[in-house]
Amino acid sequence: MNTDDEYIPPTANQPEQPLPIIKTRFPVARIKKIMQADDDIGKVAQATPLVVAKALELFMISLVQESCNQARMRNAKRVSPAHLKQAVLGTEQFDFLAETVGKYPDPIALSGDKAEPGTGPGRGRRRKVVE
Repeated sequence: MNTDDEYIPPTANQPEQPLPIIKTRFPVARIKKIMQADDDIGKVAQATPLVVAKALELFMISLVQESCNQARMRNAKRVSPAHLKQAVLGTEQFDFLAETVGKYPDPIALSGDKAEPGTGPGRGRRRKVVE
């Protein structure tokens, strides 16, 4: 059996290996500060904010991708809040956000029979009217 593939916890004789550098797009120091703002949370391990930042990044990627899929299904050029709401309501993974997005009106339902809010004639630059 190859011992290189196994995880061996450090002992008193062996110093602990430094954590690998994980690049995230969310500020780890701010996440740690938010976590420590809660009175129930004491000290936070060094790796904890890194893991939370990476999890947040992966969550945002999946939410944005699903919103983009909703926009593509409706032949929209831009992702709107309505697409985000439909992504949350249509995906079981985002069920915990259903109550949050339920507070906001659906722009598609309010616009009547328009297929996409903000599209169609009358959008873009206004033409100068010559009298």
